[in-house]
Amino acid sequence: MNRTWKELEAYQPRVLKLLENSIRKKRLAHAYLFEGKKGTGKKETAFLLAKSFFCTDRETAEPCGDCSSCRRIESGNHPDLHVIEPEGLSIKKHQIQSLQEEFSKKGLESSKKFYMISHADKMTANAANSLLKFLEEPGADTIAVLTTSQVHSILDTIQSRCQVLPFSPLPSYIIRQELEKEGVIGYMAAAAAQMTNNLGDASELSRNDWFAEARALVIKLYEALTVRKEQAIVFIHTQWMPFFSDKDLQAQGLDLLLFLYKDLLSIQVGMEDAIIYIDMKESLKQEALQTGQQRITEKVLSILETKRRLHSNANPQLLMEQLVLALQEG
Repeated sequence: MNRTWKELEAYQPRVLKLLENSIRKKRLAHAYLFEGKKGTGKKETAFLLAKSFFCTDRETAEPCGDCSSCRRIESGNHPDLHVIEPEGLSIKKHQIQSLQEEFSKKGLESSKKFYMISHADKMTANAANSLLKFLEEPGADTIAVLTTSQVHSILDTIQSRCQVLPFSPLPSYIIRQELEKEGVIGYMAAAAAQMTNNLGDASELSRNDWFAEARALVIKLYEALTVRKEQAIVFIHTQWMPFFSDKDLQAQGLDLLLFLYKDLLSIQVGMEDAIIYIDMKESLKQEALQTGQQRITEKVLSILETKRRLHSNANPQLLMEQLVLALQEG
């Protein structure tokens, strides 16, 4: 909750610019619906908006961070900021009713009130109808923020009473930078950032021993394909299939292999800064010089086709054997 508008703008430039302008011009809406995938900064943005809304010492859109209101929001105990989370699997009617009761009272520190409903798509029908009535009669100096990753599950009548702000998936370079700030080694940060557009998931993945071993196995397969071709099929039987033991894991292995071949294309078109296997840069450059772009493109397409067929009824081991033969050609 301690990020600034400038930091979050790198994540969601359109959303943050719109909110900043609304704060400066004192034209904040009474209700917002932040919608987008998990890990796109919706909750952080809501708390930052609350800080700017309550801050008593800000001169621009940026909250001061030092006044009593900012500090109390940071510590999670501001009396006029109310956050509703699902109880178990859903948000229930009594939670919305309790919120309405709180808002019928005078603000404890000012006339301002702010409430946030996380995972608003998990409201029961009764809870959603109670909230709808609440939204129809907005109080002065009151802001509501609803967050959801399933906007299609929110009643149209609720959406129509909110300003809907879509949050885009995070770009991989942002995730990579954030992971490196957390101390993740560069090549692990680069790989994890390609596997998901969720910063939290990428952070967890980058520290996962299984993921590190999967990446190492992919490199071994690549080396077998390029240097020890007679060992590649044996490698699939003895190491690849036992490690990638189901279709979901096999799909992740194929993704990691795909990134490696895409790196060859990146090198060939002069985009070395984009490569993911940065610890293999020199050997990849040598391979890129020796192999034509058309041939590498064909290999990329072979991996994509194998991944597509993986979730059909095709035999995974047979698919991998066929892929090895395709990648060894040329």
